[in-house]
Amino acid sequence: MLSKDLLRVSRAGGGYQPQFVGDDQRDLAARVIGVFQGHVGERREDLTAALTDVERAADDFKLVRGFAKLLERDATFETRAPLPPARTRRAAFEAAESVGVVTEDERKQALGQAADRLGSDRAAVESSLYADLEARQILAEIDRGWTPTTLLEQYNLSLAGTALFDATAVRIRSSDPKALVSAVKRFGLLYEVDRTDDGTRELHVTGPDALFESTRRYGTQFARLLRSVAKTAEWRLEATIDDDGRERTMTLTDADVSVPDIDPVVEPTYDSDVEADFATRFGSLDLPWELLREPEALEAGASVAIPDFAFEYRHGDFRVFFEIMGFWTPEYVEKKLAQFDAIEDVELLVAYDESLGVGEAIEARDHRAIPYTGSVRVKDVRDALRRYETDLVAANVADLPAELEPEADVRTLAELAETHGVSQDAVETVNFPAHERVGRTLVRPSVLEDLAGEIEAGMTLDGAETVLDAYGIDDASAVLSWLGYRVEWEGLGGGVIREQNSD
Repeated sequence: MLSKDLLRVSRAGGGYQPQFVGDDQRDLAARVIGVFQGHVGERREDLTAALTDVERAADDFKLVRGFAKLLERDATFETRAPLPPARTRRAAFEAAESVGVVTEDERKQALGQAADRLGSDRAAVESSLYADLEARQILAEIDRGWTPTTLLEQYNLSLAGTALFDATAVRIRSSDPKALVSAVKRFGLLYEVDRTDDGTRELHVTGPDALFESTRRYGTQFARLLRSVAKTAEWRLEATIDDDGRERTMTLTDADVSVPDIDPVVEPTYDSDVEADFATRFGSLDLPWELLREPEALEAGASVAIPDFAFEYRHGDFRVFFEIMGFWTPEYVEKKLAQFDAIEDVELLVAYDESLGVGEAIEARDHRAIPYTGSVRVKDVRDALRRYETDLVAANVADLPAELEPEADVRTLAELAETHGVSQDAVETVNFPAHERVGRTLVRPSVLEDLAGEIEAGMTLDGAETVLDAYGIDDASAVLSWLGYRVEWEGLGGGVIREQNSD
């Protein structure tokens, strides 16, 4: 996206149409790219001066600045100096205060004193003094391979996105409505999906003006949504624009905007801190569930709903969908509850902010309600998922024989569970006639006999672990305990193997 001051639109006939660029501006795009490429290794102020010359020669300075803004986002600028600039300034100012700089000779004397303090020379001090100022930073590189074609495409996409800054509502038809609903959900926008008379779906996305007495808009999110729209093969977007108090309509199609291979815009992963916090904490746990972001769309009567997450059982074809209801308006809550009512034949957990007071309404729709304040408690969600695991583990057990005899002398339960595509809980119900179960590891008796002859009291823990490693055993504590040993810790010196019944 571009800043608002670089927006170029036509209001002819009462409309609102971005002034897109075509092949006739290819030479100008190439020239701006050339200026950047030609100033790698030079100061930013020199680059700026060269771009100013291009602006003066062009018909539209906003277009040049728009091109330059997109390239600058992909450029790397560095502070290059023989000495740390901040430290150099401090030494130079202290020296100047002691000398009392008035003349050029006194300035040189102060810089010389600063150089002595820094263990360097005066030239190094002078070149480092203000090297960290933005204007004096060095253009190190252009990160991506821009071409005139990709720059023109990115400019058109960014220009259209900037025009959407002042959108209050957007209506979209696309050849891939599911992808758009997923994007809308990801950006946290309010939406409805309607079926049109010809059987297609039209996505209606509104800003907060539709629900709040506020002048805030979803402009930035609308603009980012445009990239997801432009990725689809065929689409048409109609936006209501608040143009300084006057309502205008902007229409865009796939003929206007496309997505280039190079795109500096980074889309957000989560649309709320609550979701991001929950995903981070849940993902850090070793659970039999994989957390999926943006699962498939669910049919909800005449509309479509995409829950925030889905929990996918790692050891079977089973999903539980998960929605987080935050600080929503009463009107939007009612719409969401109506969607919940229309969702059938899926398992759905709904975490809701306690201030909404909708727990009973959710439960009445046969979905599990989980209240939260501030953040969603992982324990509450974990408890809700456990009620499914009993049946899922039972199904895993039904797929396993009563006895298993792994070929390997040593095998962990986790490895065995992965081999059979079941949970560890299911594996634990099986008998292993050829192995001893030591902790969560299966070990042949012959291996345990060998270990009993190699490990003895008085060995260091490191020495015992080396022996166990040779047999492919990681769980040292469980095996040592099975052999009748314990670890005695001697301060910071490490552990020593002792017999369990010794003092």
